Order: sequence, then C-alpha cells, then structure tokens
Amino acid sequence: MPVGLVVMKWDERVGTEILAKYPEEIVITDKTLMQVYSTHEYSGESGMISLMVGSLNIASYYTGPEKGYYILLLLNLDDDPDAYEGGLADASRIILQNLEDEGYVQLVPSLFRRLSVYPTLNNEQRLAITYQDEIKRMIINRLREEGAVSKSELIVWLKDKYRQGFVDLEGVLIELIKRELIKETSVKGMPSELIFLTNDILMLRVPPVQLLKDPADKGLPSQLASDYRTETKKFFQNYRPSEQDNLRVIEIIINPQVYETLRLLRTAIVTKNDLEKLKKKGVDDIDEVLKILWERQIIQVFQDDRNNEYYALVSDFFIEKIFPKYLLNVIKAEYEKKSKADQVLLEYLTVLENAYLNLKSAVKAED
Repeated sequence: MPVGLVVMKWDERVGTEILAKYPEEIVITDKTLMQVYSTHEYSGESGMISLMVGSLNIASYYTGPEKGYYILLLLNLDDDPDAYEGGLADASRIILQNLEDEGYVQLVPSLFRRLSVYPTLNNEQRLAITYQDEIKRMIINRLREEGAVSKSELIVWLKDKYRQGFVDLEGVLIELIKRELIKETSVKGMPSELIFLTNDILMLRVPPVQLLKDPADKGLPSQLASDYRTETKKFFQNYRPSEQDNLRVIEIIINPQVYETLRLLRTAIVTKNDLEKLKKKGVDDIDEVLKILWERQIIQVFQDDRNNEYYALVSDFFIEKIFPKYLLNVIKAEYEKKSKADQVLLEYLTVLENAYLNLKSAVKAED
C-alpha cells in the first residue's frame, strides 16, 4: 500500500524542489530526491523508474525534459512498483493538464487515493480509466476508423492533435497493450512498427434487470414497485448512448467512494441508514456521493407513506472488451482502395484471428 505522493521539479538554482506532497507529514530528504533525479537523468528518458533508498521503496515517473516534473509514489518495502506504472502515467498526465495556477496541488490527495487502489482495480474499473484518458481515447477512435496505423505516423498525428502538452506515447501504448486493446508489431518492408486495434471497448447504460425483476425482494416496499419500473422505463425511452454520456458515467466507476456505493446499489434498494454503513468501507461523504449519482441519472429516490426514502438504480453501466468484427469491413475497404500495403492487411488478419481466439478462450475459462 502506498504511503505518500510527492510532486517534484528540478531547479537549476536550488536543485530538487518539492511542489506538493500528500500526506503533509511525510518526510523525504534532499539526498533521496537527488538520487531519484540522478537515476532519471541516467536513463535520459521520460517514464517510470523504481529504486530502493534505505527503507524507502520509490516508484517515480518523469514527464520528460519539456515539462520536467517528477511524480514520486512512496511505497512499502513489499509493494511492487511495476503494479503502479499505469496509474502513475495517468496521474502525471492529470498533473500536466492542471499546471495553470498550480491547480494540480489540490488534486494530489485524490490522485494518491486513486493510485493506492490501482493494483486492486477490477476489469470494469481498468477499462474505465483507460477510456477516460484523452490520449488513449484518441488512439482508440483513430484505430476504429483505420484498424492499423504506423507508430511513426501516430507520433506526428498526436503532436498535431494534442496541443495541451506532453505525451509519453511509449507509456500509453504499453498500457493499451496490457489491456489487450492493441498489438504492436513489425511487418517486413515497413519502415516503422505498426499499431493494430485488437479489441474494442463497448460502453452503454443498461437497465438494472435483477432489481426490476422483483423490487420488493431487493428492499423496496411493494407499493412503490410500479413507480420504480415506470421511472426506469421513462429514462430508457429517452436515452441515447454517446461518448459524452459515457465519460460522465465513467467518472463514477473511477471514483472509489462512488463506485463502492454503486456496487451496493447493484444488489439492493436501500435506505440512508444502509448507505451510512458504507463508511466502514471508506465512503466518508454519503451526501456528496448521492448527489453525484443523482446528477448523472444513475439513481432515483422513492418515498413511502411514512416518508421513508429508498435509493434505487434506474440505470446501470456496462463496459467490456469486445472483438471488433466491424474491422473486417475496414480491411476489405482498404484492400479495395489500395490505401494500405497487402502485407500490412494480411498481418492484420492474422493478428485479429489470434485476438479472437484469445478472447474466446478467456470467455470459456470464465465459464
């Protein structure tokens, strides 16, 4: 479990400079900071390094010379730094997006909490974090259109499209490969490695089917069951999936306190007293959590004749990897237009076949 998060910068006059840290009481010496700086300087590249300094186990992410920020995650001795690499890459991007007026300083506590649970995230949460990241989303959206793109072209395209700052393309691609969404491979005759989309992400709101089957059995007074079904039906009559809506719901999935509440609401229709029990699981501000769920039209509140309130899901969310079958039509169209070399398209068919077989095997293993 991490014990602290530090944001550091190198200053030519004063050396290493701590810009923000959480918790405030953590202590890290200038000598240790210099060792972190020197280790990054030795590699000369952006990205993560890990090192042991005395009793400190440190995972440190360097944003590269253009911005020059170092994000240090202080770990316990038995923690595996590599398990936090993807989380640190995401945290560094959020920090760089909030440099104006030092806006990132206020985000450090929430980033620390997010990083703390990163290795234990389930598949749903990992996919949500992946898709929330703007750079990863840009790459996925482009590959949905083309299927395959050369790495060198992707670098140039991202620099042109993403003007907000630093992009660690290698770190981004590693995370997408780990999630089995892309594959990077060399093709004979091609001057640059190729990036292939191997799995896509399906996201949409879905009705809480298990709750709707028998609301009374899940905790809702029987006289309110009809109202509950009516409200849910009304929501889905007007619902249209969109990327904007998906991103609003994803914020729920990646917020530990809100997600813990959602997990309970997926299994039962509950009262405020039931929700208060979630404080034992780290949900400190129930009212704020309920506000977030209400604003995103995830929950509805029902009241019985004694003014007791019941909190129920009116829409749940589904996010999962799917095989991108539609890309076979993309490959066919590119072959007919001769927009990509034959050897690239042949390699892509092989890559897709392997991805399909792997996905099928994974589903069988779960069954």
